[in-house]
Amino acid sequence: MHFKWNYTPSTIEQTNAANELGEKLNMSPTLASLLIHRGITTESAAKRFFRPQLSDLINPFLMKDMDIAVDRLNDAMGRKERIMVYGDYDVDGCTAVALVYKFLRQFYSNIDYYIPDRYEEGYGVSKKAIDHAKDTEVKLIIILDCGIKANDEISYAKELGIDFIICDHHVPDEKMPPAVAILNPKRPDDTYPFKNLCGCGVGFKFMQAFAKNNNIPFSRLIPLLDFCAVSIAADLVPVVEENRILAFHGLKQLNQNPSIGLKAIIDICGLNGRELSMSDIIFKIGPRINASGRMENGRESVNLLVERDLPTALLEAKHIDEYNEKRKDVDRQMTDEANQIVERLESQKHQNSIVLYDEHWKKGIIGIVASRLTEIYYRPTIVITQDGELATGSARSVAGFDIYSAIKSCSDLLLNFGGHTYAAGLTLKWKDVKEFRIRLQQYVDEHIQPEQTEAILNIDALIDFKDITKKLHNDLKRFAPFGPGNQKPLFCTKNVFDFGTSKVVGREQEHIKLELVDSKSNNVMNGIAFGQSDSARYIKSKRSFDIAYTIEDNIFKRGAVQLQIEGIRPSEDE
Repeated sequence: MHFKWNYTPSTIEQTNAANELGEKLNMSPTLASLLIHRGITTESAAKRFFRPQLSDLINPFLMKDMDIAVDRLNDAMGRKERIMVYGDYDVDGCTAVALVYKFLRQFYSNIDYYIPDRYEEGYGVSKKAIDHAKDTEVKLIIILDCGIKANDEISYAKELGIDFIICDHHVPDEKMPPAVAILNPKRPDDTYPFKNLCGCGVGFKFMQAFAKNNNIPFSRLIPLLDFCAVSIAADLVPVVEENRILAFHGLKQLNQNPSIGLKAIIDICGLNGRELSMSDIIFKIGPRINASGRMENGRESVNLLVERDLPTALLEAKHIDEYNEKRKDVDRQMTDEANQIVERLESQKHQNSIVLYDEHWKKGIIGIVASRLTEIYYRPTIVITQDGELATGSARSVAGFDIYSAIKSCSDLLLNFGGHTYAAGLTLKWKDVKEFRIRLQQYVDEHIQPEQTEAILNIDALIDFKDITKKLHNDLKRFAPFGPGNQKPLFCTKNVFDFGTSKVVGREQEHIKLELVDSKSNNVMNGIAFGQSDSARYIKSKRSFDIAYTIEDNIFKRGAVQLQIEGIRPSEDE
């Protein structure tokens, strides 16, 4: 992918403020400048940022309907009613169900969980699930990470004498379902101060309120925070404010004392013995939890996440890992097919958006393929497959463009849709797909800004290799956890050279393993550039070039750093 490099030098005022803040914090002005660009300008704000406190979590009762939800749950438990915890089949849904179920089963036994089958029931609340609830005498369903648009289904449940408490974070319609309580910070009438919780985060707030109301010490909730970290990372919600507190302490839990199910996944991923980060969740843990919902049924993931016995958990994790391997094969094949279609339809390459459909594609994988195409072509992308007479689509977007609003503009063609700015799902009649494509692409053409169709590397700071000290690296780690809203800082060093030992690596010779020097020091820096082997010839030509990179731990050399190269370009003075 061709990137545009973007760097805005600090103003004199910002430089002075960074020097001052750096002095107070005993930190380099470069890193202090990063804080200022994140809106952290005082010593006390920096300390809150570096050491997020659980005591700073927002009072859960500030969320609309929270008191009603807690009262209804207390009533259900008081009357010994059967409770069902219901959730979506993705990581956020599965972790949310596991969190609520695990917490409540400590105090109540007449409780079960339910994950709908992606292929038989589809997304959200299904009539089949409600009928199952009726047959098993369920009186209360706590639904997580979905349900905000299930007006008909929840009306049907109500007729059968089943109440719903909705815990969701997707954008609601004007008319909301007839649930007993709707916990969703994105409700227009909700004044809850933080709007960007994930589904699992809303579930956590509900349990926090329940604990508070029943004088259960907060310490009983801490073992569940690893689920919050996993869902925040996998659902790509902003890692700021309340999410930062939950992710920070959730990662701590994941590293020090993970739940048995997550411990088994960590083991199966080969991640034992090192500090786990948000990217380990995104690339290793999350895909495995997702895999059973994508390939078969998400219930297997929840079975694993609530498991109490480690040998059983390891067997279940192994099974889920096999699903993940199958998923990778299907994913690879579908991405290749999608790429070929884009190449064949020359016009698609020049469109501001990509909408592809194929009746044979696997429903559980289209979201991944949409993500891949968004990365390759840097366009808002929707991938659609056939499901009987209907079509199911998954959408992903680029920085700054609201794909949910684009889909909403075609709502008269849709039977169902939901999501948020960067990811959404939709259902429509197969016969309407072509019309949808035309309308959607027209909307994107009218609303997308030119800069949103270019992949941009936003450089945080220009530094030399001599600046990359042990102290800088350790201070940099304090900025974690990283994610949307708090991206890993991207540095640029100009005029670097190959030390003479850089080489192309990888199964298909697609990566470059680099050993680099610059003109300002004798430091030889190790780096890896994934998927950038087309720059190898230039690098070996002994000419100077600029690199944009993040600073990482070298997992093979304890205490050493490795540069992860995101961009390579010839130096301007070449």
